[in-house]
Amino acid sequence: MTSLSLTQDALAIWNAGVDAVRPQRLIPREIACDERTLSIRGEEFTAADWDRIVVVGAGKAGGTMAEAVEAALNVAPWREKLTGWVNVPADCLRHTQRIRLHAARPAAVNEPTDEGVAGTREILRLAASCGPRDLCLVLISGGGSALLPAPAEGLSLREKQQITRDLMAAGMTINELNCVRKQLSDVKGGRLAQAARNAGRTLALIISDVVGDPLDVIASGPTVEDSSTVEAARDILRRCYGEDERIPAGARAVLQRRRAAPVQQHTVVQVTNHVLASNAIALGAAQSEAERRGYHVVSLGSANQGTADTEGVSLAERLLTLRTDPDRVCLLSGGEPTVTLVPTDQPRKGGRNQQLILSALCRWWTEDVPGLVLLSGGTDGEDGPTDAAGAFVDAAVIASARDRQLNPGEFRDRQNAYPFFEQTGGLLKTGPTGTNVMDLRVGLSGKWEE
Repeated sequence: MTSLSLTQDALAIWNAGVDAVRPQRLIPREIACDERTLSIRGEEFTAADWDRIVVVGAGKAGGTMAEAVEAALNVAPWREKLTGWVNVPADCLRHTQRIRLHAARPAAVNEPTDEGVAGTREILRLAASCGPRDLCLVLISGGGSALLPAPAEGLSLREKQQITRDLMAAGMTINELNCVRKQLSDVKGGRLAQAARNAGRTLALIISDVVGDPLDVIASGPTVEDSSTVEAARDILRRCYGEDERIPAGARAVLQRRRAAPVQQHTVVQVTNHVLASNAIALGAAQSEAERRGYHVVSLGSANQGTADTEGVSLAERLLTLRTDPDRVCLLSGGEPTVTLVPTDQPRKGGRNQQLILSALCRWWTEDVPGLVLLSGGTDGEDGPTDAAGAFVDAAVIASARDRQLNPGEFRDRQNAYPFFEQTGGLLKTGPTGTNVMDLRVGLSGKWEE
């Protein structure tokens, strides 16, 4: 194989994983109808019994999910019963007729905004308007936590934004971040389900971006009873800020009020949550494509977390070991590592996938690595506040860095991966993919040909 064909194989395998979890493929398997009957995940509804189908939700896949739902229900009388509102990133707007897609945040800015709050209030209003002859369909996908903001009374959006930034900068896991989000929210932790409590039926279709697919963590569980606690949220904030007095005042007030008078959860009994896709499904599709292309697959599963630097070095070392295998080998890994930002007064730009690949490249810097490639990308097409999904490293990228006399360690240590890969041709750019099941990494070891 040549360096180019090996890298092309890695990209094709990664794309196969992403394609398998796109809503355009998923929704038609779950929703079907004719003029009399609607079927959602095997549950049947008769047209004469329902006045409206109210679709609400949020997430990076929300636009493509809503578009696919409209296509599946494009049959009278179901088409005329359809209405809804879904919060999505500004670059994920799609062409929909009856479900309004609301730009709840700018592209590549993964934090709550005023626009998101306004959209969430409309979602809560629509859910609360449901009556016994209305079917409420909730579309949830990764990124929903930031796209579905409703700060609890007494907490300003500015404070919530700063808390989100501080928690992410401190390297908190998605579970820890969502624990705090739920305790400071009027929509998360089952509160959207509570708003729709008068609906005749409520179902949620979910694309998971969390390890293990815990329903109460995905998008902070808007349709699932909150299992987190005030004390757990307070402990996370203490670890982030160091002491109670440094926790933003609004958050302290909300937690104190909720600890003194816990909100009783009245989860709607008839809410049914269906997980349609996860990282494991993407990983399985990537494995099938790799095997079709003649690779022996070594899969590390979908629960890989850790730090981006550590994961990058670990994968680089595994590939160095695997190149002694006489067969062509594909190393697959799913999950979502973290990056704890280091203090610096210098400009920087990057994301966890780019940082992971840059750490792998540093491990290979003094090695002879023809026949090896490692690619890591966010399945949503986003990696941090950048226009790249991630990055890849192969012999050509390393050669380009050497020709330009770049020091990869300096870029890595400042967490400034984007400019490094922009100069060396190692950025993975896909644009928004319309789905989101965490990150997918593909490493290949193949026979080298000049």
